[in-house]
Amino acid sequence: MGIFGKRKSREERAAEIANKVASGKGFYGRTTRAFVGGEDFAKLQGAIGAYNSGANVQQLLAMGAPTTVAVVVSISDTGQLVNFDPVVDLVVQPAGVTDHNHDHNHGDGHVALRTIVSKLAIPRTGDQVLLVADPAQPGGFLYAGMV
Repeated sequence: MGIFGKRKSREERAAEIANKVASGKGFYGRTTRAFVGGEDFAKLQGAIGAYNSGANVQQLLAMGAPTTVAVVVSISDTGQLVNFDPVVDLVVQPAGVTDHNHDHNHGDGHVALRTIVSKLAIPRTGDQVLLVADPAQPGGFLYAGMV
């Protein structure tokens, strides 16, 4: 503890700046929005959102949150990378999910997710993956990796 209280680590400061950029608030956010443009700024927001969901999943798994097994129905590349890992659009079929009214469901029980996957373990159609319930969206899921 320093003279002025607890200092934030570099990772905490970087995450704070990234969130300000994604929200378009503060000096960094306004400057980024001005220089990047609307379409690219939306892509940036999506990539930072995918990064944040990955961090949330790690915290949930560490706390012992239950996982659900799902089968990959389709996967498509978004062309975005976060820390050299691809951001993909996954459509999965969770085991035992019957809620057809959720915003991310396709009506046939499939769930669409935009997430970061490891470039060393990219799921393919038919592979089993793990999902964890999204506490921010009741009935929603977050990608938690391969089985």
